[in-house]
Amino acid sequence: MEETLENSVGYSFAISENQLMVRKMVKDFAEKNIRPHVMEWDEAQYFPVELFKKLGELGLMGVLVPENYGGSGFGYQEYVDVIVEVAKVCGSIGLSVAAHNSLCTGHILAFGNEVQKQKWLPKLATAEWIGAWGLTEANTGSDALRMMTTATLDGDDYVINGAKNWITHGKSGDIAVVMVRTGETGSSKGISAIVVERGTIGFSAGKKENKLGMRASETTEMIFDNCRVPKENLLGNLGDGFKQAMKVLDGGRISIAALSLGIAKGAYEAALAYSKERQQFGQPISSFQGISFKLADMATEIEAADLLIRQAADMKNRGLKMTKESAMAKYYASEVCVRASTEAVQIFGGYGYTKDFPVEKFYRDSKLCTIGEGTSEIQKIVIAREVLNA
Repeated sequence: MEETLENSVGYSFAISENQLMVRKMVKDFAEKNIRPHVMEWDEAQYFPVELFKKLGELGLMGVLVPENYGGSGFGYQEYVDVIVEVAKVCGSIGLSVAAHNSLCTGHILAFGNEVQKQKWLPKLATAEWIGAWGLTEANTGSDALRMMTTATLDGDDYVINGAKNWITHGKSGDIAVVMVRTGETGSSKGISAIVVERGTIGFSAGKKENKLGMRASETTEMIFDNCRVPKENLLGNLGDGFKQAMKVLDGGRISIAALSLGIAKGAYEAALAYSKERQQFGQPISSFQGISFKLADMATEIEAADLLIRQAADMKNRGLKMTKESAMAKYYASEVCVRASTEAVQIFGGYGYTKDFPVEKFYRDSKLCTIGEGTSEIQKIVIAREVLNA
């Protein structure tokens, strides 16, 4: 039997057969179906819906969804592996896989009743439907309690009015979990979560963002104009939406940490290979200390980020509170992602600044990881609060 080492919270360092299988499957898929199109999709800002249908056929759009709802029934370690392997090739696709799995699908899985799960999860897990999740608004990013999108009960329907910004799959998504104000502004009990299906009258997409990076992952506004939704689309109890969203984001932070790790690994592996091939002064540039030390720093920080992520994933699998650990993983991994991609461009030199080599895209994609699903500054607030209240 394979020996394992365990840290203070019980995380096993053994890699399961499932993980090895998932890593190989996703790596092979990404090389065949994603890598040939990376720059084409990036330049055109094209969201490849057909690719996600293929990912759904492999069970990769319902990684955490139990098999009885059409999902793969895996845990968070396998989920991390999926995101990492995709993001090593393309951060945009990794971001969309993460948002679909952990936000929309994850929210319904965690807080939907049995009827809701049976209705929506099979379609999401197979990517018959693409999912979106709406929390952020134009004037309420981190300050979510002051959101202006409202839902008012009128007979058997909630009538939703307002708009959400920076929504992944806000146009192409077939279904969205939307946080709306159903009570007093500023109250944590004044927010509820409601599911809205595409095609509902009054639900439309607004402006598509023209982004620095992650350009093949669609980001748009979602607009609600007297949008009537059946009251049975409410997830959980009225007023529980903010509490639900915070729990969803705990898992979402693992997603973005894994996305960061994949981008960092992709940039590092490209830089390592290039440093061995590129000759200057009669020798590969990897033989120069200035380059080798950059690689040493990148490798060390990537390993450290990986361990933080694995710890958080293990705690999530075991149902333990992991607010601090997921925030630490997200904060550290996203900052490592930016540093690694920056150093990769530096190692490539002038070639790294061109679109003919992969590191300039890793560089552009990396910055979103320090912003999305809670900025680095917000992660520090979360970590500090957890540490001080321990």
